[in-house]
Amino acid sequence: MIFERIESPGLAHFSYLIGDRNEALVIDPRRDCDIYVERTLRRGVRLRLILETHRNEDYLTGSVELARRTGAEIWHADGHLAYEYGLAVEDGQEFFVGGLRLKAIWSPGHTAGAMSYLLYDPEGVPWMVFTGDTLLAGSVGRVDLFGGEAMANLAASLHETIFAKLLPLGDGVIVCPAHGSGSACATGTAQRSWTTIGIERRSNPRLQHTERGEFVRDVSRMLPRPPYFRQMEIRNLEGALLPNELPTPPPLPPAEFREMSGEAQVLDTRPLEGFGGGHVPGSLSLSLESLSEYGGWFLNYNLPVLLVTDPEDVSEPVRRLIRLGYDHIGGYLAGGMQAWHAQGEISRATTTMTAHDLCRRLDDGMALHVLDVRGQEELDREGRLARAQHIPLTQIPELWKSIPRDGRIAIFCGSGRRAMIAASYLEQRGLQDLIVVLGGVSAWQSTSCPIEI
Repeated sequence: MIFERIESPGLAHFSYLIGDRNEALVIDPRRDCDIYVERTLRRGVRLRLILETHRNEDYLTGSVELARRTGAEIWHADGHLAYEYGLAVEDGQEFFVGGLRLKAIWSPGHTAGAMSYLLYDPEGVPWMVFTGDTLLAGSVGRVDLFGGEAMANLAASLHETIFAKLLPLGDGVIVCPAHGSGSACATGTAQRSWTTIGIERRSNPRLQHTERGEFVRDVSRMLPRPPYFRQMEIRNLEGALLPNELPTPPPLPPAEFREMSGEAQVLDTRPLEGFGGGHVPGSLSLSLESLSEYGGWFLNYNLPVLLVTDPEDVSEPVRRLIRLGYDHIGGYLAGGMQAWHAQGEISRATTTMTAHDLCRRLDDGMALHVLDVRGQEELDREGRLARAQHIPLTQIPELWKSIPRDGRIAIFCGSGRRAMIAASYLEQRGLQDLIVVLGGVSAWQSTSCPIEI
């Protein structure tokens, strides 16, 4: 038997390759689907089926591209939507690969037509359930994506799905969700690599609310909705073929890069320390670990992307952009920032400061406006800074004009990574005297700007 979970870093996305004898299927493939082709070829099996658990909002699925390469048959959930590809799964429908059997379980809640897939072992015993975004380790899928009017009904459907369909499968059944910790499709997801029905029954905070009304009240909350979700929803009904497979952007000498940057958006995926030390003016700092999580909040689909990245590995940021639907990648800076500096091109730097030093300067009377870009859950858990302006990072594009333009601004988050994203965005809009604070609340010791719990 073949069983592999394939993780997509940054998106916290899981897809699954399952096979037996000389046949295989994939559940919820990602768009850069070469990994499934390579692994089935290496094992000498034929990919026959592609199953989707729901219409995804946070990344482009690879079903159509994978079917084009392999001839596999696509079965999609949310059959009431206007898909332009594949066939609609029906509740109770069974699928076979080799000697293995899977059964579809209609699982509304996160979306109205979501499906889970129950895998039986060779003796016919329920073994694993692939739950998509319905049931996650430590959480459940968000129910607000179709608006406030639909939220209560979806929450009620999610309660029925979990308590009447999934939990009765048995405590020993392994739960295989489509996302792990950090996904935008849920909050509070646990960092358990693997989980079971029994673990979730005992440990998942959402599942402690067994009464339907209590459960509905607990999960019915409007969460931040990244603007790129709408793009994903549309394209995941159309089927997102890759443009000539994975794009290979051309290397651009510094002068050509500078000329092209006037009609493009410059994305710098280096770590925050590298960006702070020197960057192309007007570039956006999204380190590789931040790109999938925050790219959809700050990047524009209507402008080409020019990359400043590690010239030795351009393919990884390209993959992460492609998964979010940013197909127009005009090129990357040949030789990186070292070549940029060597050619005498103008660069900008962003000041960094430790939390300890900032606290000392505040207490010494230095005039500083502190901008805190942590999220609300972090404020509730860790406390807020008494004199700071609070704007969550994802709301900076909407609320940045409320930030004072005069004077020095110190930007604070949990580590400095999100603060550098905010600083680069604000620099694009003309704010100049910016300081990125390194270190979170654990290093905060200011008496004039204390933490209020």
